[in-house]
Amino acid sequence: MNPHDPLKTPGAQTATATLTDADPQRVEGVLRQLAPKWTTGVVHTIAKYGPEMRVRDLAQYFPSVTQQFIGKRLATMHETGLVRRDAEFDRTAPYRLSQRALTLGPVYRSLAQWSSEHVERTPTSRNDRIEDALRRLQPLNTTKVVQLLAEHGSLRFTHLAEGVGVYEQLIAPRLARLQEDGLVIRAGSRHGDPYTLTEAGQALGPVYAAIQRWDDRWVGAATVAVPTAVRTFAAPVNGDGIRTAAALRRSAVPAALFSHSTPHQSRTAPAATAASSPARGR
Repeated sequence: MNPHDPLKTPGAQTATATLTDADPQRVEGVLRQLAPKWTTGVVHTIAKYGPEMRVRDLAQYFPSVTQQFIGKRLATMHETGLVRRDAEFDRTAPYRLSQRALTLGPVYRSLAQWSSEHVERTPTSRNDRIEDALRRLQPLNTTKVVQLLAEHGSLRFTHLAEGVGVYEQLIAPRLARLQEDGLVIRAGSRHGDPYTLTEAGQALGPVYAAIQRWDDRWVGAATVAVPTAVRTFAAPVNGDGIRTAAALRRSAVPAALFSHSTPHQSRTAPAATAASSPARGR
């Protein structure tokens, strides 16, 4: 077991991070990518036992769900850019973590630490802690409500609805969910009593900061998918090039995913493709 596993030993967080620095829309976009159940476990399992794994191999580590479900989860993760595979000519091709996923360590550490320190009845498994934290933080407008209360101290029901920009009847279930998840509390039992952040809500600054830094790193880095109906070909390579590419695919997952240091950012330029005109026959 890697001693620097971010899911095992959460690192220290910076106390200077503030709740109002992050972009709520971008933070919640990242949270929704990471929140689907078993996503954290899949990332951790490929990182630990990979670097490449097929659906059937991954399913062995998740006995409580079906192989079909794991396949669907991997498909979703592929769409969001967390995993990659070379499946153009092989439907059973293995999955590997993308560079984006390999740099999730600080995000996972911040979530695990926040959960362990501020959530009552914290799950014992670190994967479960992270997924529980994601479940609490990802619902729509949660980040904006937290930021409004951090800025103003306390706000009434109507003022929160106005600040978020939604109808009052829409903010009601959101506030009820935030109370249930332990992020906000109401000063009294009456409908018009103001809301304030709990200690757990006030401690979300480092979490939002880690998410925003991760998103800042990869904004605009996503490659555009080639439509399946169009086949493109890379320039031919010699035998050494083929063996080198295969060796890279088999190489171990960088230890940076499990360390506190910032991993080196590696960007691979897309392969250039050229369309040729069909030959004319007589």
